[in-house]
Amino acid sequence: MISTILIIGGGQAGAQAIDTLRREGHKGRLILVGDEPQLPYQRPPLSKKFLAGELAVERLPFRHQSFYDEHGIELKLGVSATRLDPAARKVALSNGEEIVYDRLLLCLGATSRQLTCPGADLPGVHYLRSIADVPQIQAAIKPGARAVIIGGGYIGLETAATARKMGCAVTVLEMADRVMNRVVASNVSQYFEQEHRAQGVKIICNTRVVRLEGGTRVERVVCADGSTHEADLLVVGVGAVANMQLAVDAGLECENGIMVDEYCRSSDPVIYAAGDCTYHPSLRFEMRVRLESVDNAFEQAKTAALNILERPTVHDRVPWFWSDQFDNKLLIVGLSQGHDQQVTRGDPATRSFSVCYLKGGELLAVEAINHSKDYMAARKLIADRARPNIDKLADPQVALKEAL
Repeated sequence: MISTILIIGGGQAGAQAIDTLRREGHKGRLILVGDEPQLPYQRPPLSKKFLAGELAVERLPFRHQSFYDEHGIELKLGVSATRLDPAARKVALSNGEEIVYDRLLLCLGATSRQLTCPGADLPGVHYLRSIADVPQIQAAIKPGARAVIIGGGYIGLETAATARKMGCAVTVLEMADRVMNRVVASNVSQYFEQEHRAQGVKIICNTRVVRLEGGTRVERVVCADGSTHEADLLVVGVGAVANMQLAVDAGLECENGIMVDEYCRSSDPVIYAAGDCTYHPSLRFEMRVRLESVDNAFEQAKTAALNILERPTVHDRVPWFWSDQFDNKLLIVGLSQGHDQQVTRGDPATRSFSVCYLKGGELLAVEAINHSKDYMAARKLIADRARPNIDKLADPQVALKEAL
């Protein structure tokens, strides 16, 4: 009998797992341990509306306290798990408490990749990962302030857009030859670079930060070419790494995240994992992946919860991602790795177009820029392993769902 289910991690995955477990009939003890003092909350707004002051903090939580009270959820917030003993099925917490579980779900998330150059430990070097990171960044966002963003990925560009809208002079420093180079096509990168520059953001690619300088706080960024960039605000967005040390120390199999099977089960049969911390099989794309995705966190947590309740369910969703920058919405469906053909639908000059990726004639992924219809159609087509007609696919006058 499964009497006690322990969830470690209070992010998207942990919140969804609680909801699913109670909704699907678990009547036993249900405990959530989260290292932040806040109730589980949405993270995507942190770099956008919440940072801009357009979204009140009260609107961030997924559920209010009353939900947890009504459903008998034991919340242990502001507390971290310090040691996992799989043999004894026991977890030690930072407050000295120990919890014995029947089933354990690890929703440990990911943490910001840290700069390692000289000066990286100066006060005023900001990362944007939690509510606690926001106030100091907000305090420095003032009209005319010089904001330097290191990293031209989602977080970097979203933060750059927000800071620019709030009146900062913004410079983005990107080591690669284009922004978002790991996740989008070159013409999509070019489009977003142009959009940022049109709003007054300075984007510098092919540049490597070698040190940060300052006295009592960081004051400037020095690059390998000798250029310097004065900074009243510095935000670093150079990727994230899986939080897996707890699992590693416990002897669970880990590689680029906690290794789980298609049932979200780790190398220990009563320990499951979900969300950004997992390295899991994608049956649709025939490879292991680690996804930093709200949708994946929710869906994988649902699957893990059902399997914990001994209802065998395979996690095999087509992943999707999004980013809002100024008035642009980027929607990505699927995974483009291994593609052998790329087709652009529409003209970027119209500010609404899509890029489709195929392998052996099969649709793998679609990047839709201000084109929600293509995004919606792509979700079904990619899941169905559709093989579109290339001429129709390239014609923006033909609806994507009809390009077969």
